[in-house]
Amino acid sequence: MWKKIHSNRDPKDTLYSEIRKEFGPYFTMVSNMGKRLAESYPKFLFGAMIFLMALSLVLSFTVFHHQDKAKINTVKKVSPIEVGFDQIMQATGNIRETLRLKKMVDTISAKKQLTGADSALLDSALDRLSKTHQSLR
Repeated sequence: MWKKIHSNRDPKDTLYSEIRKEFGPYFTMVSNMGKRLAESYPKFLFGAMIFLMALSLVLSFTVFHHQDKAKINTVKKVSPIEVGFDQIMQATGNIRETLRLKKMVDTISAKKQLTGADSALLDSALDRLSKTHQSLR
């Protein structure tokens, strides 16, 4: 069905060698300009390097310094009655949601002809029903 393509590429040809072949003169030109600049202004470049390192040191201890904020661990005293009541309320909400979704699915599935909106509503209701069912476990 698909014809195999055989590559007769030289294994010595790599991405780096091809880029160097294509852009080599430009790399050489930039390298020569950098050497001439370094030979012409060595004290200026040394001073610039020292200035940038000092600036980096100052900025790292002032602007970019993040103080570790002390985390205050407050212990909430929660009674088991409150936890149990919250669980009961959540379960009640899940049951109400399940009943509402079941009623919606039943009314939509009772129709003889479904529209696109009905299909989308049924699909979303079934998704929410499965998510509610998974949260009950």
